[in-house]
Amino acid sequence: MTASALFHPLRSQRLNAITHEPHSRLDARVKSHEPFASVERFAHFVAAQYLFQRDLQNLYQDPRLVALIPDLPQRCRVQQTVLDLADLQRPLPEGDDSIRDRQMDLGEALAWLFVSEGSKLGAAFLLKRMPALGLSETFGARHLGEPEGGRAQGWKAFTAVLDSVELDTEQERLAEAAAIAAFERFNQHLERCFA
Repeated sequence: MTASALFHPLRSQRLNAITHEPHSRLDARVKSHEPFASVERFAHFVAAQYLFQRDLQNLYQDPRLVALIPDLPQRCRVQQTVLDLADLQRPLPEGDDSIRDRQMDLGEALAWLFVSEGSKLGAAFLLKRMPALGLSETFGARHLGEPEGGRAQGWKAFTAVLDSVELDTEQERLAEAAAIAAFERFNQHLERCFA
């Protein structure tokens, strides 16, 4: 854990602090691929989103997590990415099951969800760029759409649970490593889909 992360009493703030660097690196990689320059380039970005959401699909159905976050199954965006790729007339890329089938500790699982749920906040800015591509939250960019109840409210509800769950020292360590791994995983999908 970084020194700055130690001073944050809330887990959501600590995870935010330790993922600042990998998040910044990922943002730079996304920009370097210019996903908003054309529909074709955006389709590569959606393919990466599909692979990442596919990785997490089982977590969104995990009974341990649904007990903590009752609307968790409805928060999953894998189906929206499937529909977006169909709109864009792109096949579904083949994913591997290395993350999907892993039995994760509670802290790890929450950290992966932290990255996925947090990305919904940034999606609001990306959605504003869609009209220039002829896309919207009902065609080609569904996965960027406003979640039911709103982005801010959904994030607030998620982080309230994340911050309230009791984890031991090892689970905290696993959560921190998992949050960084989630950003690295998305980066791998991005590089593969734009290759």
